[in-house]
Amino acid sequence: MHGPRNLPVEVRPDRTLRVKIIDACGLACSFCHNEGTPVATDNAGRSAGEFTGTPGRSGRVSIYLKTNGTNFLPARIPADSDFALALAAVRGSLPTNEVHFTGGEPTLHPELPGLIRIARRLGLTVGLTSNGENGAAVIPDAAAAGLDRINLSVFGTTPEELAAVQGPRLASPKLAARKLAALDATIETATAHGVKVSANIVIPDHSHVERVLRIIEQHGRTVVVRMLVSLEDGGASLAAMQEVVDHLGATPVRRIVTAGASDQRVRYRLPDGRTLYAKSIRPVRLPETCTDCRFNNPDDCQEGYYGIRMYRATDGPFMVGVCIQRMDLCVTLGEFVMSQRCREVTAFRDDEAARLAKLYAVRTTTG
Repeated sequence: MHGPRNLPVEVRPDRTLRVKIIDACGLACSFCHNEGTPVATDNAGRSAGEFTGTPGRSGRVSIYLKTNGTNFLPARIPADSDFALALAAVRGSLPTNEVHFTGGEPTLHPELPGLIRIARRLGLTVGLTSNGENGAAVIPDAAAAGLDRINLSVFGTTPEELAAVQGPRLASPKLAARKLAALDATIETATAHGVKVSANIVIPDHSHVERVLRIIEQHGRTVVVRMLVSLEDGGASLAAMQEVVDHLGATPVRRIVTAGASDQRVRYRLPDGRTLYAKSIRPVRLPETCTDCRFNNPDDCQEGYYGIRMYRATDGPFMVGVCIQRMDLCVTLGEFVMSQRCREVTAFRDDEAARLAKLYAVRTTTG
């Protein structure tokens, strides 16, 4: 799936901090990991040992919660001086040039433009991952505040497809049709306001190929489509991604590897000049933290080491984690910036960048 062996390689050192700014979401996808945390509304008042990842009143799930050892509920992060100090602390201890807002659904955050302005004042590029349900309402102000990009997670191209991956409470084609209309409005609004848009779509197997082709047909002229390998069955997923590439007659142009994190992708050029990406996971591990982990094998470690994530605990401190399958590794921000794990991440990023640059005989880039 990674194209010819002589495909040019670009190495990009990981410099991104993911921040879960809100837990609320208007969808209830059956495969949601919720950034490793419990669904806040379904677990209010419960202690760590009582958290559940199965559907409650919200209908939402958190698929790793039974085994990931999380011990806090996520809070909505206000756009205040505490957030500014937290970002500055991470940037001061770990080279960082981008912050990426996640959730829940970030566009539901009432202070999204304020959060973006704080990050921009610190010299950080800002992106976010969204399902598109509220983008048209907030993107104009978010763009004015400095939003650079929005990665749209696309779970269906028809109401029936979207409804099929929702929990029972939200598995309504009528509701799904409204969500898809909102997604289209988000794409249109973002494009009109100069925000870069990509559509991320996971391809579990052959049965999803037609769905991807429809997305490329519907949105491929204004949106960069990125196919994502399924963490559930990488083999079937990669084969389906190759089927899409072959069907479209796409030509591999470049392989992009993130040094110090598990992300990698191949850039393809379609016959009409448009761009398509195929994104997959490298088997990357932190050299100390991951060595003795019970999930450190090809079957159980689904995401590899993907990068640093920051959260705010309800009625508590900012928390920093390195794995959504091992939320027991989360520590307070104060502990993290002084820790050996922070030094491990810094050294690992640098070592990987140097190793990969030597391996592929290329220069690293920061773009």
